Amino acid sequence: CAVHHSQSLHFLTFMRHVISVLVENKFGVLARIAGLFSGRGFNIDTLNVAPTHADGRSRITATLNGDDKALDQCIKQLDKLVDVIQVENFHGDEAVGRELVLLKVEADSKTRPEITQICDVFRGKIVDVSNTSLIIEATGNENKIKAFLNLLDSFGVTELARTGIVSLRRGLSDEEE
Repeated sequence: CAVHHSQSLHFLTFMRHVISVLVENKFGVLARIAGLFSGRGFNIDTLNVAPTHADGRSRITATLNGDDKALDQCIKQLDKLVDVIQVENFHGDEAVGRELVLLKVEADSKTRPEITQICDVFRGKIVDVSNTSLIIEATGNENKIKAFLNLLDSFGVTELARTGIVSLRRGLSDEEE
């Protein structure tokens, strides 16, 4: 019984988290935030950073696995950093998340029609064509991207680049309310 309890406890406490951090776009901010996560024992699975619509601000979106308690402490520390404006930990479907993937897949005259059909089904876009390969762009949630990649894997993926998840809370933002 004790073994079963510790296994279920491990399953319940280590969860996947999507963290969105709105920051002042200044030198060293990303390093401090990534250092805070790693210092608390979190491995960052994906990390995306880009400017927002507001001048001088960027949004950092990180996906990571870890203990809920440790993450709560980490978020409290993030909130205290000078250049951090807002920290959000997204749960369930309270946010919309998307990822962009670019992949180069082997393609010849025989396989190209089937690959094109898969792209159409997944709303992928062929962005480069050569005699031996295609470069394809696709966006979507994690499950869509995973299914898309699984189907194309049998053709021979030779290169792949992914953005990691970008995410925004559903509904009105604090500034709009």
